[in-house]
Amino acid sequence: MFIALTRGREPRERHRLAWQAALVAFGVILAFALFGREVLDYLGVQLAALQGAGGLLLLLVALELLTGRTAEPTEAECEKINVAFVPLGTPLLAGPGAIVATMLFVQRIHNGAQVAGFALALCAVIVVLYLAMRFCGWSSGFSGTAASSCLPGSRACCCPRSRSSSWRRPSGHS
Repeated sequence: MFIALTRGREPRERHRLAWQAALVAFGVILAFALFGREVLDYLGVQLAALQGAGGLLLLLVALELLTGRTAEPTEAECEKINVAFVPLGTPLLAGPGAIVATMLFVQRIHNGAQVAGFALALCAVIVVLYLAMRFCGWSSGFSGTAASSCLPGSRACCCPRSRSSSWRRPSGHS
């Protein structure tokens, strides 16, 4: 998905977007780990309701991608879009599932060792996400254009100027 959303951008900018997306995901998860329960209690929302709403939101996004009913951004808008925040940082990396899972896990923490384990695990996941995005096109040989033609639904997320209705492999890749 990262390759498809950053196609046509310079490697230096792709690396910056990978770092920003990882930091946004870290910030969102950490904020909900620390303050999520209090925010939901203040709003009168239960975790089960948040899970249901997140599932419905993902369903609506999926249906929009399948039907192709999205507003087409202009070329100038495509150049201004920072995909590190939306859709990469949130909801793809730090989406409703990750937020609810984090909040449920934080409720079960009872001592300092568990806090340290959670912090270490969260940092490790963010580092792995960053490295995966940073080096995703390096070893596969895919260019952003070739990868995005493999993922037609991903093109509706950002700059869907060449969306096709069929799932096809890019030429030259087996």
